[in-house]
Amino acid sequence: ELNVSTGISEAEYLKHIQAIGKQNKVLKSFIGLGYHETLVPSVILRNVLENPGWYTAYTPYQAEIAQGRLEALLNFQTMVLDLTGMEVANASLLDEGTAAAEAMIMFYNSRSRDEVASGKNTFLVHETIYPQTLDVVSGRAKNLNINLRTFREIDASTVDGCFGALLQYPDAKGEIINLEGMLNSLKEAQLQVAVCSDLMALALLKAPGEMGADVVLGNSQRFGVPMGYGGPHAAFYASKEKYKRTLPGRIIGVSKDADDNIALRMALQTREQHIKRDKATSNICTAQALLAVMAGMYAVYHGGEGIKYIARQIHSLANILDQALLKLGLEQENKAFFDTLRIKVSNSDKLKVLAEAEEVNFNYIDQNTISISINETTTDADIEQII
Repeated sequence: ELNVSTGISEAEYLKHIQAIGKQNKVLKSFIGLGYHETLVPSVILRNVLENPGWYTAYTPYQAEIAQGRLEALLNFQTMVLDLTGMEVANASLLDEGTAAAEAMIMFYNSRSRDEVASGKNTFLVHETIYPQTLDVVSGRAKNLNINLRTFREIDASTVDGCFGALLQYPDAKGEIINLEGMLNSLKEAQLQVAVCSDLMALALLKAPGEMGADVVLGNSQRFGVPMGYGGPHAAFYASKEKYKRTLPGRIIGVSKDADDNIALRMALQTREQHIKRDKATSNICTAQALLAVMAGMYAVYHGGEGIKYIARQIHSLANILDQALLKLGLEQENKAFFDTLRIKVSNSDKLKVLAEAEEVNFNYIDQNTISISINETTTDADIEQII
């Protein structure tokens, strides 16, 4: 017989689970790597996240009774297009890692006949993409017989036999690389290019779409979505118009009904659960619709100028910290950065003990390197504490 204890009441269970929850230590997080503390506007917390009308709905199958949800997802798509500079966006995917893998698969399936015949089956991945993204992309590539090749600089041997590439902007180190030069080189070699990016950084940086990227993807978590122990969080995925029929996920479109009234619908649904399996472009059968709605509402709540203001505040505090560290005689490696500083230290283990005593989490890269990522919740007092 199974060793199962006798049942307990709901009240007793809640008491038990709260006691377990109290064992967690919630520290201030400056780790970054795609996850940032954020401020959830109370109106979104109350009316979206805590509202069963929003949180119980999975997919807006019946367009007639889901116009509000479709409008909220259309908002999300529009926000993504504004920030990425792309031509078409879907209504979210599961998370950044799977979105990057979907870009790789979309490029693989979009190869020309000549590329297929010549056996172009290598996908380039820049060495500075997030480690969790690389793990997911590697797993998917292995099962599709796609070769992965990591790279730093581009030359003839780098692009040989490749059909596509994946870049990170800003990268995992927090550095903002010259994306334009790299994109031009990859496009000259006729590669399809996806860029993993950060919506908050894109409020200030030049959009990858304006520089020639084929796909821009990433995580919308820092647009008012709590970290939730690491996810998943709604991914955004935008591409050039030519990919619209092979784009993974759902696209919300605007049409007119029989009486010429504007109506919203799921315009393209390319997932297994919607169409015959052999015609599906993606086997990911879920999205993060609730969290995508929250991110879209966050953008609506703050407006374009409000988002830029938050991004400038983050960058400004990062600059203040950078100057303070210079005065302390510490070396900071990122020449161009948005919110992340990569710092040389004498002993990261010692620093970790001190930081955790102060209830602060940094990103400990190795014995002599750490990184600190500033977020929307960071205050002047936090910067003082770090110094």
